Amino acid sequence: MKLQVQFLDSVTQIDSAEWDAVWASDYPFVQHAFLELLERSAATTAATGWKPCHLAIRAADRVVALMPLYEKYHSYGEYVFDWSWADAYQRAGYDYYPKLLNAIPFTPATGPRLAMLADLGEAEQAAVLDCLGQALHSQIQERGCSGFHSLFTDAKSAQRLAGMRLARRQGCQFHWFNQNFKDFDDFLAGFNSRKRKSLKRERSKVKAQGFELQIRSAKELSESDWEAFYLLYQRTYIKRSGSRGYLTRDFFMGLARVFPDQVAVATAHRDELVAPIFAAALYFRDSTTLYGRYWGAMDEVDGLHFETCYYQGIEYAIAQGLQRFDPGAQGEHKIQRGFTSVLTDSWHHLVHPQLQQAVASFVAEERPQIQAYCADARRYLPFKDGYLLPTDDALIQDSAED
Repeated sequence: MKLQVQFLDSVTQIDSAEWDAVWASDYPFVQHAFLELLERSAATTAATGWKPCHLAIRAADRVVALMPLYEKYHSYGEYVFDWSWADAYQRAGYDYYPKLLNAIPFTPATGPRLAMLADLGEAEQAAVLDCLGQALHSQIQERGCSGFHSLFTDAKSAQRLAGMRLARRQGCQFHWFNQNFKDFDDFLAGFNSRKRKSLKRERSKVKAQGFELQIRSAKELSESDWEAFYLLYQRTYIKRSGSRGYLTRDFFMGLARVFPDQVAVATAHRDELVAPIFAAALYFRDSTTLYGRYWGAMDEVDGLHFETCYYQGIEYAIAQGLQRFDPGAQGEHKIQRGFTSVLTDSWHHLVHPQLQQAVASFVAEERPQIQAYCADARRYLPFKDGYLLPTDDALIQDSAED
């Protein structure tokens, strides 16, 4: 099998049907339409520090493997923090940026990061992976990159990258798992009495303050609804960091066209649903999982963040029969609301051998601490004694592959 490698300056350099056929997944963040929307809305460009250089491997007249790839000039929008590594590189007299990054921009959601056609035999897969490794090594040298990083990989992608001598780094997130609940009350039935009453009080506060909530698909929202959400998104980022956020108005305005059914927005309104949007949370979904992404509000209101970002998402996941709800990075406050700690994986290789050894030693020492923290966090869940938890951390990996 003769293989040809291409590095694409834009995902538009490959046909959308051909790209999506290799992934064979409805995981939203690797779909051609999503990556194209990021590019066309100017969220991922050289100017923003996310220069696309997606990797495609062809055999004869078809694409057999794909990897979303970026030449990265900073570490913002990744959610796997390597600022200390960059400082160490600089102190050693080397440039850490650019680096070669296999990740979904601004999206800390575990999922596929490397795809191969399903009909490839074992020998063909091995040849593709060997070609991939050589191509990445060559690009690191040609582009003057400090190394290669792959973030939030699912189990299958991690298995395929295992032969590349990468340092494995683990993290911890908090996800909600559906135990075939009939409705929200059925979910709460598994809580101990005190925690169940506390959560109900939290939800009742929102109602008592006069808020009505609804969740709608992207195609059900008007242009003015999207305008309102974009302003709330900017408001949140300005308050948090002084910036207006990574994503542009054009990105949000394009979501209804790109993902009419795979994007939903929960909105909170004063007094009645026809009132202006006061707060909102944006979700993506696939056939198994709900992904919470962005939130904004006109003002702080007790309990409104949890209602809009978490409880509305749980109700939606139950109603839609979804297996898991991934609300995003960080957040120990999610534990008492029934979100279970799970491990995440990322993989790293630095060109400088001594610095790579230092990073490998660091992540090896860090890993047992992360695993212990993840296990300990489950002790504080609000469930009754004997409640069946998804104790296998691979569960997150499996659900991301479906």
